[in-house]
Amino acid sequence: MTMYRSFLRAKIHHATVTDANLNYAGSITIDRNLMDAVGLAEWECVLVADLTNGTRHETYVIPGERGSGTICINGAAAHLVNVGDKVIIMCFAMMDEAELSKHRAQVIVLDEKNRLVRELK
Repeated sequence: MTMYRSFLRAKIHHATVTDANLNYAGSITIDRNLMDAVGLAEWECVLVADLTNGTRHETYVIPGERGSGTICINGAAAHLVNVGDKVIIMCFAMMDEAELSKHRAQVIVLDEKNRLVRELK
């Protein structure tokens, strides 16, 4: 029997929240360039950890304008963050041992304006 376990697939580290929109139906809006850098898809599930206040929440991704640096927490989760908070955005995938042996998570680190500083390998 094949055993599947959950592993980190993608991570945007040290992103700065640029907006928190309580009146949106939900999700996190992420600059499309940052989504592409780690391979995130529209509607994909992510875990958001707030480095500033310690909250964590799960939501889905919607694309923001390319090059805008947008990291906007939408809907009820907007109660959990403040503009300027630093967050980590993580995506996980189920893999078996064969897939894991070839796997490398896509991880990027951002500066204070949500520009890519480096990729971790």
